[in-house]
Amino acid sequence: MSDLTDSVEIAAEPAAVYALISDLPRMGSWSPECTGITWRGPVRSPETGARFIGHNRRGRVCWSTFGEVVTADPGRALAFEITVGPVKVARWEYAIDASDRGCTVTERWTDRRPRVARRVLDAAMGSREQTNIRGMRATLEALRDEAELVADPI
Repeated sequence: MSDLTDSVEIAAEPAAVYALISDLPRMGSWSPECTGITWRGPVRSPETGARFIGHNRRGRVCWSTFGEVVTADPGRALAFEITVGPVKVARWEYAIDASDRGCTVTERWTDRRPRVARRVLDAAMGSREQTNIRGMRATLEALRDEAELVADPI
């Protein structure tokens, strides 16, 4: 079960929205923290098993994470697991459901950090949960704005 969930209505077709979300190297265009993603390995597209490096920044602090796509269902869902070294830190999921206006996109975050790491990192950098509440809203709104800008009218 996810720790945080947020949703936004987007006046665009589910397939068009999925095309944006699944273009992981562009995640930095919408996220206030992720500055970009670089594919690693032979698979360089959003399919199950594809791996990537996430580049992140908050203030002057920069760090990298490693991700693997675990769900890639065009027009419907994308999910990936994030690790730092061998340690699982998060699962991010995007569900796309058709609606009368176009679609509803739901972003979910599951904290997978070990308890000790949660306490230490939250003390050093602030609450990850609070950061992600703000970040998810900003990401979804930026995604909506771009999707509606480029979408064919519904």
